[in-house]
Amino acid sequence: MIKSQGHYTARARVMKAMAHPSRLMMVDELSRGERCVCDLQELVGHDMSTVSKHLTVLKKAGLVEDERRGKQVFYRLKVPCIINFFHCVESVIKANNG
Repeated sequence: MIKSQGHYTARARVMKAMAHPSRLMMVDELSRGERCVCDLQELVGHDMSTVSKHLTVLKKAGLVEDERRGKQVFYRLKVPCIINFFHCVESVIKANNG
């Protein structure tokens, strides 16, 4: 099956959204279950504005979804299989570090 240029552009958008250490940390944490923004802020050690911007990038790429409960906003992975990609990345790291 031949993929269109648009398909590869969509793939690049997902990869680009994950291309930041803080966002990778958040995705990894969300693989364990949903978390409130305050938990993710504590995890990455950034101010709320920075964490919110990172979450917006992940949400626009379709990696996470959110749900407001009162004053709290909770995030979860929209497609948990993204963690399989992390396993592949770890294999590449191990292969290159001997």
